[in-house]
Amino acid sequence: MSKFGPQLQFWRKARRLSQLQLAVEADVSSRHISFLETGRAAPSRPMVQHLSDILDVPHARRNDLFDAAGFSPQHSRSALTDEHMQMVSSAMSQMLERHAPFPAIVIDANWVLVQLNKPAQKLFGAIGLGCGANMLDFVATSGAAAQVIENWPEVGHHFLQRLTGESRAAGGLRALDKAITSLRNDPAIANYDPPSPLPPLISINYSVGGLKLPMISAIAQFGGAEDLTVTDLKIELMFPATKEAQTWLEENFGSDP
Repeated sequence: MSKFGPQLQFWRKARRLSQLQLAVEADVSSRHISFLETGRAAPSRPMVQHLSDILDVPHARRNDLFDAAGFSPQHSRSALTDEHMQMVSSAMSQMLERHAPFPAIVIDANWVLVQLNKPAQKLFGAIGLGCGANMLDFVATSGAAAQVIENWPEVGHHFLQRLTGESRAAGGLRALDKAITSLRNDPAIANYDPPSPLPPLISINYSVGGLKLPMISAIAQFGGAEDLTVTDLKIELMFPATKEAQTWLEENFGSDP
């Protein structure tokens, strides 16, 4: 049982809780929490579930806790092509298709592009990104994003905050942490001084082939997701930030060529 203790301690500290605080939340004694962390006590399967809920452990990492405690994994990981995942694939396709003429994409936890609608294929294709590409490689490559995003210092600062939050919530993700380091070392981001007050939304002002296209985004996820593939997915719906951008998108992406 020694494998479970260190993992429980990791998540407790990641959530900045003392043993006493966790014990109060879990309605057990702090002595019991201490025994679990040192391996002097073995958790039941319901207790692993209970502590995972309190500590808000991501589903993928919950499997590690169950395994460390000697139990079978709780969450499976399916392929989007599996028959029982058809409702997920269909829902994503409908969202992306109906969002046209505005771009929409699906990314996984590591920011790999899983699916793009046709407007997004055209927009991202112009900067060399397509299905299967990792957006972090583009964002974290020195100078690459600054060439196509006019307000890169502002956007890069936002990306840095977003990636840091996502990695922290997940207990650390190597791909995200690598990109975080690159962004922190970018002088344009390091020297960025956010305005006060901040705007309601930060737009990404694309500049591709002479085209100026400011965009804002809304991010959606599936509610009630238990499969690891589904919990990883984020659907990003992009909207024009100006009337001029809206007109251009409607005129150029409003119908198939």
